[in-house]
Amino acid sequence: MEKIHKDYGRTELALRYAPTLTPDAAWKKLKRWINLNRDLTQELAQLGYTSHQRSFTPKMVSRIMFYLGEP
Repeated sequence: MEKIHKDYGRTELALRYAPTLTPDAAWKKLKRWINLNRDLTQELAQLGYTSHQRSFTPKMVSRIMFYLGEP
């Protein structure tokens, strides 16, 4: 797995996972995948993520890719 060196906007990351969807639909899909994975949700919360944030830190992106695979 590659080392993440930058923050990702939530839509930017979502579009990497679902490039054929609209930005809004891609974000909703990624959000649903995150919410369905309790371990990932807990780890993101421990890293300080809240649902009001508009971006993910490199550590958060690494954990998302660990649980969901690389886009």
